[in-house]
Amino acid sequence: MLNAKIYKNVQDGIGGEIRKKYEDFYVEEIPETEPTGSGPNTWIFIEKIGRNTLDVVLDIAREYKLSRKRMGFAGMKDKAARTRQWICVSNIEPENLQGLEEKLYNVKVLKITKNQKKLRIGQLIGNKFKILIRNTHDPAKDAITAHEILSDLTQTGVPNYYGYQRFGKKRPNTHVVGRFLIQNDVKGAVDSYIGNPYPEEQNHIKSARKLYDEGKYLEAYESMPAGMRYEKMMLRELMREFKKNQELDDNSYIRALRSLPKPLSRMFVHAYQSYLFNRVVSERTKLGVDKYVEGDIIIDNEEHLIHEFDPEGIQERINDFQAHATAPLYGTKVPLAGGKVGEIEHQVLEEENLKLEDFTVPKMPKLGSHGLRRAMRFKVWDATAEQRDEGVLLKFSIPKGCYATAVLREVMKKDVY
Repeated sequence: MLNAKIYKNVQDGIGGEIRKKYEDFYVEEIPETEPTGSGPNTWIFIEKIGRNTLDVVLDIAREYKLSRKRMGFAGMKDKAARTRQWICVSNIEPENLQGLEEKLYNVKVLKITKNQKKLRIGQLIGNKFKILIRNTHDPAKDAITAHEILSDLTQTGVPNYYGYQRFGKKRPNTHVVGRFLIQNDVKGAVDSYIGNPYPEEQNHIKSARKLYDEGKYLEAYESMPAGMRYEKMMLRELMREFKKNQELDDNSYIRALRSLPKPLSRMFVHAYQSYLFNRVVSERTKLGVDKYVEGDIIIDNEEHLIHEFDPEGIQERINDFQAHATAPLYGTKVPLAGGKVGEIEHQVLEEENLKLEDFTVPKMPKLGSHGLRRAMRFKVWDATAEQRDEGVLLKFSIPKGCYATAVLREVMKKDVY
């Protein structure tokens, strides 16, 4: 996991491989509420394989000529997986979405119903997983080891690292775009997203990015495959700007960034915050994920700051998963910890040559962030490990916003995506 250096559990891992097949990695949302069957909005329960949530939502909007603003979902789900989740189309009848499944690639429509309320980001309790770890050395022994590690994590919690889904695996640069935005360099942000080929990308994709870097925008656009839909969105805007003004300036690059879906454009600064968060959590984990350390800023399960407490009493609440030490998602208004923990948090800022006010992003203030404190660990429940002929099957549930790969990393003791 990018910028994550420390394991919580000290046992040797079981190794192995994940995602050899999409079906090996199953995710299902645990919703806050189920749709009622009546109301002006249509909720659709889908199962998808090899597709990310935003692409499916955009496909539905395109097929039915709907504004993407009418589309809603609670959370982004893995592309390299078999996943189930609710999505929502506001102010439409289910019968107006006839033939939906036939119009979507690798998507099954399991249920369509009505609901009074729309579906918004974050409206879920968590996610449950069934993940097959293949090619372990001794599945019988490894299942026992995995069970022991999961039992330990169930007692103490898991370091709340952001996974590679936040940054990209073959092209882990979402946070790089965010760093350019924090530096107020909108051209650098666009250039790093469209151009700047990475070694593990396929050759035809690297070639398209190189053409962009050389200023050959039309050739780059024409050589980009359909899968580079977001790069093409920005490139279309840049070519339109150049045709109109015979040059590109900051406003041109701002318009290119604004051409992206809002959930994606907002992800850039969030990804950079996540990159820094992982670094802080990695250092803070050395002091104990389930231990109160003087200077810690503590939150409850509703993410409210706990301002007054005594060390012994707060440790009991931490033991019961009713309170959690935090690390910062840095921003303009985020409070920083004191003591040893504060030293860690200030050191990360110094190493990145950052000040909190840099997160205003003056040229694109809507992408700026006040920051917040996020729990440095998360709870895992209903966790089991079972021997299979192919390896070890893990089953567990975790809260929303947390990454299954943080659990897998502890069990396997290797970096996973």
